[in-house]
Amino acid sequence: MSNVNQSFLKNLRHLGTIEGVSTLFLFGVAMPLKYMADMPKAVSIAGSLHGFLFVGLAFMLMLAINRVPLSKGLACAGILAAVVPFGPFVYDRWLAKVAQQTEELS
Repeated sequence: MSNVNQSFLKNLRHLGTIEGVSTLFLFGVAMPLKYMADMPKAVSIAGSLHGFLFVGLAFMLMLAINRVPLSKGLACAGILAAVVPFGPFVYDRWLAKVAQQTEELS
């Protein structure tokens, strides 16, 4: 694993963080606005943005199998983690370990 694409891994980690924040914003801000302040447009906007980011993250994780490279299991775990609030932040710790291990090897 010494020939890891660190740039792609860094971008993947950034997108994972952004997607995780979008999940928290959707659940913590937009949904309360919809149900407590009768502002359904908040969920329409935040939900669409979150969906776009989720699909982008899933696509990048599939690319990461060959580009980083990540194992298929680790890539699938990233997609599953993105479904759960705070999951992308926990998953980022795994990616940080991958990055650290490869830096130690080089």
